[in-house]
Amino acid sequence: MNDPQQLEAEIAELRGDFSRLSGAICQRIIGQKSVVEELLLALLAGGHVLLEGVPGLGKTTLVNALSSNLGLAFRRIQFTPDLMPADIIGTRIIQEAPDGSRRFVFEPGPVFTQVLLADEVNRATPRTQSALLEAMQEHQVTVAGESRLLEEPFFVVATQNPIEMEGTYPLPEAQLDRFLFKISVEPPELAELVAILGATTSVPIDHPTAILDARRILRMRSLVRQMPASSQMLELAGRLVLATNPADSSAPADIKRFVRHGASPRGGQALLLAGRARALIKGRLCVSADDLAAVAAPALRHRLILGFEGEASGVLVDDLVSAALAAVQRA
Repeated sequence: MNDPQQLEAEIAELRGDFSRLSGAICQRIIGQKSVVEELLLALLAGGHVLLEGVPGLGKTTLVNALSSNLGLAFRRIQFTPDLMPADIIGTRIIQEAPDGSRRFVFEPGPVFTQVLLADEVNRATPRTQSALLEAMQEHQVTVAGESRLLEEPFFVVATQNPIEMEGTYPLPEAQLDRFLFKISVEPPELAELVAILGATTSVPIDHPTAILDARRILRMRSLVRQMPASSQMLELAGRLVLATNPADSSAPADIKRFVRHGASPRGGQALLLAGRARALIKGRLCVSADDLAAVAAPALRHRLILGFEGEASGVLVDDLVSAALAAVQRA
């Protein structure tokens, strides 16, 4: 175990690496600073991310920018309705030896990587979508009764288009819950759009060098887990999760009216892990209420299931998360 001075110096160094990584990505992704920060928080917290936004906002470019600045293996899967589970996790094939004998060998699929981009994940059938469940939760793949571990760190970023419904298969709640964050990518403002047009229609920038490698990322994840969270912060996270459940007495009126199912304990785990990661990169040595409030929307927005009235009224889930957070803060 490091002494306090060594630990403080290491945290400062890792924060510098994080800042350089964030700056390098923001050079390629203009006007999405909060999205970049949330993506990197999820990476440090050891979770996975669902990116949601209309086409053309740079979701795939964002993940490519992240992978090119990390010394990690990267694979991309374009999800389509005819994609099969074996196309993701791999399959056993018959291989013939020089002596004429034959045997089954495993041909690994693209999930055997470290950064996996699941592009347009809601275009594949539920059967194919579920092929990612074990990999995301257990960091392993089981084929023909044999489990194979994935290389660490393993980080899944899935993308989906929120407005296109034809030919898509909405992710079931069980799979949505596997994502630490659901990040909404919003359209740019005029000044940002002008900068994007100028940057993307001129000479391409040079391919960047890796800023972080697997060892450094795993060390940062270890430090995130060691970040202290007081009993008050644990209670705050627990009360926020309960406030999203309409059956709980602490839930605000809008939650009881519009929400059918609230967040599960996994939502509280996401809050605390992301809050710990944010405290680390902000230079604090313990989790604060501001950290939990900052990550509440991306950690909980995909865990609230609206009822009929909520769907019909067009209420925004982020507003409901804010209402639950306000209710907890007032208590």
